Amino acid sequence: MEGIRRGYCIESTGIFRQRDQLPYHINAGAKRVVLTVPSKDEIDYTVVLGVNDDGLKPEHKIVSNASCTTNCLAPMAKILNESFGIQMGVINTIHAYTNDQRLADVPHSDWRRSRAAAENVIPTTTGAARAVGKVLPELDGKLDGIAMRVPVPDGSVVDLNVRLDKEVTTDEVNDVIRSASESGPLKNVLQYSNLPVVSTDIIGNPHSSIFDAPFTRVIEGNFVKTLNWYDNEWGYSNRVVDLLETLYALD
Repeated sequence: MEGIRRGYCIESTGIFRQRDQLPYHINAGAKRVVLTVPSKDEIDYTVVLGVNDDGLKPEHKIVSNASCTTNCLAPMAKILNESFGIQMGVINTIHAYTNDQRLADVPHSDWRRSRAAAENVIPTTTGAARAVGKVLPELDGKLDGIAMRVPVPDGSVVDLNVRLDKEVTTDEVNDVIRSASESGPLKNVLQYSNLPVVSTDIIGNPHSSIFDAPFTRVIEGNFVKTLNWYDNEWGYSNRVVDLLETLYALD
């Protein structure tokens, strides 16, 4: 760490996630630390680009880029809440397996994650929905969810279900998503798609969130389901680079 010399440190080991651990990088010479997972406790700022990056300040030295799932979900939550109001919601993220899982049936603190990742659909927890409350405080406590780890190496999808304040149609929901994807802060973050894609189609896509318009559903006027794909590796990595550029502009 002696060679940092005022550079930026990308903390992506997944080990150092607590506030009292991260200043080690600063003390070793880093100017800022970008965490590529949600923090375990309070840090200077948690950001989702296109959603709350306007709140970044020069004094924010330790910043989390949130998770890949939160980066997919938060743009949708922002649009739907600002357009129609969200009363409550639940997500299911159908997620490619990760290195936190096991490739054979061997011990893990989570019994389900101890099962062979490439051979099972594995229900587990996710903090992605609750983390939206960190970047959109007006939604704090209104969203929760689960994850299904599935045997694919990359390519994931968020299934979002929300009850809105207003009654809407499928076309109205799709229209506000399309509009947000074409201009404004979400232009390069959110992609609108009418194509019949599957998970391998979105591998290598640099967007945080790829809206699958044909799968929008509305029940009884104000209960809405949407589907958004994301490359949980490449898409997220692009946001890390974008965040570094944003932080650099603050110096």
